[in-house]
Amino acid sequence: MSSRQIQLFLVALALLVTFAWYQYRKPRFVAGEVVPPFTATLLNGQTIAFDEFKGKYVLIQFWGSWCGPCRAENPLLVELYNKYHNRGFEIFSIGVEQNAQAWQRAIARDGLTWPYHTADMKRFDGELAKMFNIHSIPSTFLVDPMGWIIRVNPDPSEIDRILSEKL
Repeated sequence: MSSRQIQLFLVALALLVTFAWYQYRKPRFVAGEVVPPFTATLLNGQTIAFDEFKGKYVLIQFWGSWCGPCRAENPLLVELYNKYHNRGFEIFSIGVEQNAQAWQRAIARDGLTWPYHTADMKRFDGELAKMFNIHSIPSTFLVDPMGWIIRVNPDPSEIDRILSEKL
């Protein structure tokens, strides 16, 4: 093989690896899909079905007490929750965790006052993380009142803009 052929092979290999990594890490669901039915046990011990959120805008938030970017985003989500909750907005937080105490402390310290908190204590191997194909956090899904995903990984300013138009 010539050095040019080796270079082309390496470039092609790098592109293939990059594409495979992207496919592996991207969430399973995209905008325009319906959130499949699931149930979860909340922090308070109550079991809830996601279908119970019909009629409301919901942000499904995968996060972790150990995740710096997640913790930095939490105050912005608290602001959005306080601003839009009374108009039909909920946040459903899914902790991607291994330590229940650290998760509970983070909820309290970050002032996550919404009642819908559950955790996958197997981190990325948990049932919900696998269902949504979550391999990195924060990962979020903005869902409309009919259960359709309208945005995947929107930043808080985009969520604010959408909710201000819709609610």
